[in-house]
Amino acid sequence: PHDASAVLNSSSVWIDELKTLLSRPGVVAVGECGLDFDRDYSPRDEQKQVFEAQIELAVNTQKPLFLHERGAHQSFLGIMEQHVDFLASRGDCKAAVVHCFTGGKDELQAYLELGFFIGITGWICDERRAESLREAVRDLPLDRVLVETDAPYLLPRDLRPRPKSRDNEPRYLPHIVSSLARYMEVDPIDLATQSTQNARRLFSLDD
Repeated sequence: PHDASAVLNSSSVWIDELKTLLSRPGVVAVGECGLDFDRDYSPRDEQKQVFEAQIELAVNTQKPLFLHERGAHQSFLGIMEQHVDFLASRGDCKAAVVHCFTGGKDELQAYLELGFFIGITGWICDERRAESLREAVRDLPLDRVLVETDAPYLLPRDLRPRPKSRDNEPRYLPHIVSSLARYMEVDPIDLATQSTQNARRLFSLDD
């Protein structure tokens, strides 16, 4: 969403370029796409225009959506409710993950009711900002969770000893799993195993 203006102003064939990219082997999802009203780097109407076009790509290709939402829950939810019935299915779920979820219980429940997977990052490790998220994940089913890095961002704040680099890396995923498992009140091994299975299911990955 941050680049919506640049896309619309720079090229009239951007959607065709995305279609070409989506046809390449190894491309498993449409996104990261969505709405960001927290920073508003692009006007909100332009964010919505680009987002809806990307949703249409996901519907037409039946690929999963990799979703971004910040400070735009109601607008985001309204758009997704209009399109959710046309998204690809993964059993009783929809082929979409709300990436880097940082919201609270109400937002979580709304996305779960739509059938979406929920991505959790090192945000859960931040005692300054993660209180509502820590409460919400108690209601997060194991079969809907994906554990993410958002690398190179969101280095877990409580890593000890502190890494010299501020860049996040996949090697810190076990730390995120451990923290998330504590708040979900589940076994870390079960969480890691289920998250992997969920990712394979969502993105149709081979073993």
